[in-house]
Amino acid sequence: MQNNYKSGFAAIIGMPNVGKSTLLNQIAGQKIAIISDKPQTTRNKILAIYTTDTEQIVFTDTPGIHKPHNKLGEFMVNAANETMGDVDVLIFVVDANRPIQDVEREIAANINKTGLPCILVMNKVDMVEKENLLPMIADYSSMHDFASIVPISAKTGDGVDILLNDIKEYLDEGPQFYDEDMVTDQPEKQIAAEIIREKMLWLLDKEVPHGIAIEITRMQEKARITNIYATIFCEKSSHKGIVIGKNGEMLKKIGSLARVDIEKMLDKKVYLELWVKVKSDWRNSDFLIKNFGYGNE
Repeated sequence: MQNNYKSGFAAIIGMPNVGKSTLLNQIAGQKIAIISDKPQTTRNKILAIYTTDTEQIVFTDTPGIHKPHNKLGEFMVNAANETMGDVDVLIFVVDANRPIQDVEREIAANINKTGLPCILVMNKVDMVEKENLLPMIADYSSMHDFASIVPISAKTGDGVDILLNDIKEYLDEGPQFYDEDMVTDQPEKQIAAEIIREKMLWLLDKEVPHGIAIEITRMQEKARITNIYATIFCEKSSHKGIVIGKNGEMLKKIGSLARVDIEKMLDKKVYLELWVKVKSDWRNSDFLIKNFGYGNE
């Protein structure tokens, strides 16, 4: 490792569904955070680790900041707010393809209170005419003195190199916190569970996926294949029927799509077996939230 090596922590913050997880996956170069067009997809802080010969940036992806409706929602908002305190720089991601939301104005006010440098990332600029972007930039600039404003497309990767370069300006000289080949601190079990949940977010009715938790009950590594046994917990019996589908077709579809992504992550063949059980109102149970990996240690 050379002299003048820089390292530090960056928190990605913003409302649900603005592309934070897509940006995180783009930086990591692989899927470590799930993506969906439904809000409140991310439940845990997820680390992506970006390492080069000159710097290491450790990213935390916070759950989108929203108004909580249950204990799980409270955990997600607390995780987002706590993250803002232990980092070197904030990355505030907004969707340039929609009007500025009131919550985003509140987030900008909270950023002022942290005293941390903050880079405003205007995502989805590939979907916006340039003349429509300028008034939005002016409006955001009036809310906070941002360290820089970077237009990007997290989906295509355009502008992400400029963002990484800007972040580097706010890092101090320091050590590598993680091995250079590490891209996340999430265990493979956790990522596998989140991949299964992502497919359910894609395939199921709006109200069903948010009442779902996935538990990987067994992960068995063999020479040529990894056997994964997972239980899908629903809050209602009616949801269980929807998840399984007619003649088990929906469950097969979920399993088939999830297996493809898990095989890419593990770089080997996967046998995936899914079971579905009912755990009533688990999102309001401190014990079950922690049991499913969403509570603080």
